[in-house]
Amino acid sequence: MMKENMFRALFAAAIGALAAYAGILLVPLCVLAAVMIIDYATGIAAAWSCKLLSSRVGVKGIVKKVAYLALVAVGMVVDYLISSALVHVGVDILVNYCFGMMISVWLIINELLSILENLGRLGIPLPDFLVRAVERLRDGVDRRTK
Repeated sequence: MMKENMFRALFAAAIGALAAYAGILLVPLCVLAAVMIIDYATGIAAAWSCKLLSSRVGVKGIVKKVAYLALVAVGMVVDYLISSALVHVGVDILVNYCFGMMISVWLIINELLSILENLGRLGIPLPDFLVRAVERLRDGVDRRTK
């Protein structure tokens, strides 16, 4: 019982520290984690239904999701470096997580498209307006970041 309480306390402290550090990025990071899990689950289901289930492909999918999180971390580090450099030269900016936020939103949109593709492979009818809306979101983010 003592070990279980200690684990809960450490887990709560870690989540609290992450929330304090991530700040405004906490919600997009939670959404990204959720859509990554849903994408992985629907990908497994789609592969199973097509009789293409492979542990090698599954591990590759997990590695890809971890790389996504590394990409967000790189964006956050770039944000921190730019913010620190600007403060050092006397420029104070209000937005601290520009790159981290853009990367998170872009990855969320890509994951949503992947989920829709997986659902389509499962034979679930997809409303065209939904697919087009998510594609427009992706295209809009791509245009604004170029």
